[in-house]
Amino acid sequence: MSDAGPSNRRIALVLEYDGTCFNGWQRQKVGHAVQEDLEQALHAIDGRDCRTVAAGRTDAGVHAEAMLVHADVDAARWQRSPRAYVHGVNQILSAPLRVVGVRAVHPQFHARFDCLERAYRYRIWNRPTASALHAWRHWWMPRRLSLEAMNEAACLLIGEHDFSAFRAAGCQSHSPCRDLRRLHVAQDGWTVSIDVHANAFLYHMVRNIVGSLVRVGVGDWHPEQVQALLRSADRTQGAATAPAHGLYFRDAVYKGFRASELIGVVSD
Repeated sequence: MSDAGPSNRRIALVLEYDGTCFNGWQRQKVGHAVQEDLEQALHAIDGRDCRTVAAGRTDAGVHAEAMLVHADVDAARWQRSPRAYVHGVNQILSAPLRVVGVRAVHPQFHARFDCLERAYRYRIWNRPTASALHAWRHWWMPRRLSLEAMNEAACLLIGEHDFSAFRAAGCQSHSPCRDLRRLHVAQDGWTVSIDVHANAFLYHMVRNIVGSLVRVGVGDWHPEQVQALLRSADRTQGAATAPAHGLYFRDAVYKGFRASELIGVVSD
C-alpha cells in the first residue's frame, strides 16, 4: 500500500455487501473477492492503484452492513469531490456491493490495527417451513429454539478466554485468547438474532459459537456443556459450524467513532 504522503489522502469507507456473490473479502488468485471489486472501482476514479485494508476479513458467503476499510487516494481528486468516492465508486461496483459512507482520516489510521471492537450478528429463520425470500439471508432452523437456554449458555462465554474450542483449523492467529464482550440472543417474528461483540475474532469463531448455542437451543446440550467445551480448548468436541450465509459484519469501533455512524456521511 502506498503511504499517505502529501499527494495522498487516507480515507475510511464504509461498505455494505451481500456475501452470496463473493468468495470473501480478501483478494485471491481464484474467486471473486470484495476487495478486488472495490480496488478496481477506486482505480477507475483515481487513475492509479489504491490498495485497501479492512477491519475484518469476512469469509465466502458472509454479508456486511458496515464494514470499514481504509485506502490512500489522490489528495487533489479527493479535494475536488469527496462524493466521487461514494457515488462515482458505486456506479462502477457490482450490484451487491456499495460504499455507504466515507470520511477523511489521519494519515496513520489503520482500519484493522486501530479497531477496538468488532460486532457481528447471526440470523436464524426459526420456522417449520423455509422462507422463499430469506434463503440466503438466514440459517433455516425448523426445530423450536429455547432463547432462555441459549442466553444462559451465552453468559458462560462472556469475558476473556482461550477460545481454541471455537477456532477452526487453518486459523493463523498467534493467540487463541479473545475478549468476548457481548453475546445475546433475541427473537423478532421468525428471526432469531445472535449478537456477538469482541475485540477480535478467531477463524470461524462466531459461526462455531452459533453452532454450539443452537445445540443448546434445540435441547441437545445443556448450557453447562458449552462452558465445558470452552474449558476443554478442543475443537473436535464442538458442534458443527453454522453456515456462512446467516452471518453479518455489523460494526467496527474506533477511538472517537464507529463505522455504523458514518453511514450516509460524506465528510472531509
